[in-house]
Amino acid sequence: MKKYITSEDIETMDKQHCINFINSLGGFKSVCLVGTQNDQQQTNLAVFSSLVHLGSNPPLFGLISRPAAYERHTLENLMTTGFYTINHINEGIYKQAHQTAARYPRELSEFDATGLTTEYKNDFYAPFVAESNIQLAMEFKQKIDIELNNTVLIIGELKAAYILQNCQAADGFLDLEMANTITCSGLDSYHTTTRLDRLSYAKPDKEIISIL
Repeated sequence: MKKYITSEDIETMDKQHCINFINSLGGFKSVCLVGTQNDQQQTNLAVFSSLVHLGSNPPLFGLISRPAAYERHTLENLMTTGFYTINHINEGIYKQAHQTAARYPRELSEFDATGLTTEYKNDFYAPFVAESNIQLAMEFKQKIDIELNNTVLIIGELKAAYILQNCQAADGFLDLEMANTITCSGLDSYHTTTRLDRLSYAKPDKEIISIL
């Protein structure tokens, strides 16, 4: 038997209860660390659980930035410089990643505050997280304001990727479990994964088969 919750029920929920409930409804999400630095080379690192694949040609990814109730250093930095990094989170760094959500002053880098290591590669302007096993170099392309809730969709194009050795299959598929990438639900729950299966391309006249 399922519990029935209406929009009226949601409106009467305690604020934090409502936030936890709604953030969990979307299921498991990609969670990553976004690395930036401003034009004064002050670094910043922030955890995001809103990464979404928008297309493969060109390779585009989107991130949602929440309403600007206070300074948004990540958004400011990537729009000013045009560059940022997306870094997968693994079991070894999830607590440090979570801590980057704290409201540190601009002059204190989350890299320093959490003990994570800045890494620069091939003259790319934004810093990577050295402890991450999958790192994406991103170029900012578009900002879309979402008037319904004052959030911002950040769209970037992949310029380069760094992946752990031996975690890519011959057909290009990435084994995220081999890379130790984790996922999250809600605002504060982190999860490892177990693959059920990998299936063949769906066609009307062809039986689905496992391609593990």
